[in-house]
Amino acid sequence: MLFNSFEFLIFFPVVLILYYVLPHRSRWLFLVLASYYFYAVGEPYLIVLLMFSTLTDYYCGLKIGTTENQRTKRIFLWTSIIINIGILVSFKYLFFLWDSFNGLLEQFGIQVEAAEKIQGYRIDQVLLPIGISFYTFQTMSYTIDVYRGNINPEKHFGRFALFVAFFPQLVAGPIERASRMLPQFKKIVFPDVDQIKRGLIFMAWGFFMKIVVADRLGMYVDVAYADPEGNRGLPLILAAFFFVFQIYFDFAAYTYIAIGAAKCMGIILINNFNRPLFAQSISQFWQRWHISLTHWIRDYLYRPLTRNANINRALAVLIVFSVMGLWHGANWTFVVWGILNAMFLIVEMMTYTLRKRIFEFLGVGSRIRGLLGWGAAFSFMLLSLIFFRAPSIGYAVTYFQNLFIWPNLHFNILNNYFELILSFVLIIGVQLVHYYKGNNRIYELVEAKPVWARWSIYFIYLILILLFGVNSQQRFIYFQF
Repeated sequence: MLFNSFEFLIFFPVVLILYYVLPHRSRWLFLVLASYYFYAVGEPYLIVLLMFSTLTDYYCGLKIGTTENQRTKRIFLWTSIIINIGILVSFKYLFFLWDSFNGLLEQFGIQVEAAEKIQGYRIDQVLLPIGISFYTFQTMSYTIDVYRGNINPEKHFGRFALFVAFFPQLVAGPIERASRMLPQFKKIVFPDVDQIKRGLIFMAWGFFMKIVVADRLGMYVDVAYADPEGNRGLPLILAAFFFVFQIYFDFAAYTYIAIGAAKCMGIILINNFNRPLFAQSISQFWQRWHISLTHWIRDYLYRPLTRNANINRALAVLIVFSVMGLWHGANWTFVVWGILNAMFLIVEMMTYTLRKRIFEFLGVGSRIRGLLGWGAAFSFMLLSLIFFRAPSIGYAVTYFQNLFIWPNLHFNILNNYFELILSFVLIIGVQLVHYYKGNNRIYELVEAKPVWARWSIYFIYLILILLFGVNSQQRFIYFQF
């Protein structure tokens, strides 16, 4: 079920009312059923995969937590990891790996007949489950934490199932930890008017960012990317610029709605963004962008790698970002994007002392340093995300080749200056809000205002949605990951 759908506008109020009407002891069951329904609306048959992942990690967690034998613990840990990675590979990467291997063989003149036989049935195209990368990572973190002794295994299967399937963050995160979520599901929650108001404000801001801003920017981006040969020069530069904001606003919008919906039910989710487009370096950007994923990668991949004496910090960064790139999708474009991020980070690390000395020698102040750092980081994001958006590496190369060919100064490929100007106004407006309120204090825009001002803001919000909303019910970009 899409957040930006009419079905969700009916689904969520009903769930919220029934959630508070039901006694605490019954809420976990109700939320599990509601979450499964939320997921099944889009993919009813793939809910079996979600249940299988839940059962696997619940059982492995119990076995790890109840045995004293270290070897047995490791067996069940690796059972969990292998099954979860196996699910990901089977449903997301199997044919990507096969096509890559087959392409490599073709370079040596070797033709594999099986490749032709499977073209008619592509499980990665027919059965790619929405949110599979998110919930498999979430369940893996549980078994790893139990193995490390960070948490005790959850014995209540229903609460564990809710941890895996909680509908606000099931499809596109944030990727939560059992240590944060399970205690909240056990806590008795009463309706808190202030928290519900804040939750609704988060949700409203998310809907605005998605329907009015991100989808509007997407119209220009889609047209430019559809024909890089015919849209040379300025249109491609502007589309790359717009895509930086489109993907941020789109993903942040989902997170706002998820956090807001959970907050209405007394559940606090991790803040997944912290003004990332104001970052003054790529390392700072990754500390602020998709925080739940970067923390997952840091805790369960990067730190274990750096403990290996044969792997230095630079190699660990390269491995981590290659994995992070591949996590985003079964395409070499994502791997290239990840490697580019790794290389830029490594250069940042290796030149930090040198750059500091040069700036001090030249007498460059902290503000100018920050501005230069922001310019470098933003320019890198703009260019590297071309690989993220392109359907293939060849397509990305074509895009880059045409990026610097300026046959003329025409850039209004939508032939609508109002839409173009409105896009810039909306980008500036949203960024100003985030600059002054961050990503976690949006409610302050409304909360402290007198009654007449609050209702004026609500009225203006509805008018803006009705007048400027792109009502095409576009999927959130991160649904494909």
